[in-house]
Amino acid sequence: MRLISFSDRDGSRIGILDGQSVIDLAQAAPSLPRDMNALIGLGEPGLAALRKAQTTAAARLPLSSVKLLAPIPRPLKNIFAVGKNYHEHAKEFEKSGFDATGGSAIPDLPIFFTKAPTSVSAPLDPIPSYLDYTNSTDYEGELTVVIGTGGRGIKKADALKHVFGYTIINDVTARTLQSAHKQWFLGKSLDGYCPMGPALVTADEIPDLGKLQLLTRVNGELRQNASVSDLIFDVPTIIAALSAVMTLEPGDVIATGTSVGVGIGFKPPKFLKKGDVVAITIEPIGTLENPVA
Repeated sequence: MRLISFSDRDGSRIGILDGQSVIDLAQAAPSLPRDMNALIGLGEPGLAALRKAQTTAAARLPLSSVKLLAPIPRPLKNIFAVGKNYHEHAKEFEKSGFDATGGSAIPDLPIFFTKAPTSVSAPLDPIPSYLDYTNSTDYEGELTVVIGTGGRGIKKADALKHVFGYTIINDVTARTLQSAHKQWFLGKSLDGYCPMGPALVTADEIPDLGKLQLLTRVNGELRQNASVSDLIFDVPTIIAALSAVMTLEPGDVIATGTSVGVGIGFKPPKFLKKGDVVAITIEPIGTLENPVA
């Protein structure tokens, strides 16, 4: 299932995206929550109710009649993210002059950082590059994991059983801030610097993550083209590493890293500017598109 959060004149709620129509769960399954975090927290009973609604719902809304929101408009805590997690991007980043992590290009262990929940924005929302007073805003297309069943000390072999589904994040970054502060939180947590969407696809729809292809285009120009199989640390490794030191909870969001082809990889860097359009595609999740303001 492709789940969405959306709004119209009747308020915000969640639905199932079916082609160019939306199954409004407020109508099709009124006993379910109207909030994605609460829905994820229901676990398997919630998924069972979704499946029933998908097969029995008659009334649908045209997709064109609603505004898509981020699938999880306000995560319950910071978004977890992994840095330097594709081989070629790790080399690209080290050579860019913006890498303040030190050490070798290819990390021995996953490098984690977080983004503030206030950075999350919706598909088609403008990326507010004017908030970056260093004029060094960059894009990073990323496959993103949403935790379903929480836990601590999750074994790698069991990790994918804890995944509710997958979405896309554009890990927008103010590169000069990222480098100058010698850490990544400030440069990646500006308001609106975490577009998410367009949908949250349940894990059963993506049985083989290695077959996913990440494509990022800026103004139609293909900049990133990578297989998720090229991750240095795969999704089970990431979940095991995080849960070794903290309890993961339903609705936790984990961005898995970006590939080669970001703006700082060019000479000179190709930073985003007002009027640009960034489109990130991972099928079957869809395309996350945002203009730059």
